[in-house]
Amino acid sequence: MATTNRRDTEKINQFITASEVRVVHDEKGPLGVMTTQAALELARAEGVDLVEIASNASPPVCKLIDYGKYRYELQKKNKEAKKRQKIVHLKEIKMRPQISIHDYSFKMKHVREFLSFGDKVKVTIMFRGREMTHTEFGRDLANRIIADLSEEATVEKLPKLEGRNLTTVLNPIKVIKPDSDDELQE
Repeated sequence: MATTNRRDTEKINQFITASEVRVVHDEKGPLGVMTTQAALELARAEGVDLVEIASNASPPVCKLIDYGKYRYELQKKNKEAKKRQKIVHLKEIKMRPQISIHDYSFKMKHVREFLSFGDKVKVTIMFRGREMTHTEFGRDLANRIIADLSEEATVEKLPKLEGRNLTTVLNPIKVIKPDSDDELQE
């Protein structure tokens, strides 16, 4: 039988404080309501642990299971869930409104690369000094970027002037991969 670690959220064996508990067996199903002491004796007789799984119920629900195996299964389940998660990063590209053609194409190459990896891209157009009087140049540049990337990205946040910066956020377009079996049959 396992001992408990105080960091665990579940109460097991002698750390269950309720006087009566509803007992559920891992294989046999529900066993009914009994005193905590009787449930502990039953758990000891079967060589398993008494684990409180629903403390808010009246009476609390406890399960007769092997606690070590239970924790292992929980960790395995959490690891699988974490593996399936898609982490989306937000990459940022900064430009000035009077950007040269070569610099523009170089930055756009980076934006396309970020989008191909599935990352969101925040495009920031920075204004300095007297450039603030002609923010329309920045808006034209932002609209040009959106138009150039219309095949690869959708606009999550429209261009907006925030202080001395004009920002827009682009999402990659989801590429649907065809099933290989369906494509081969056609």
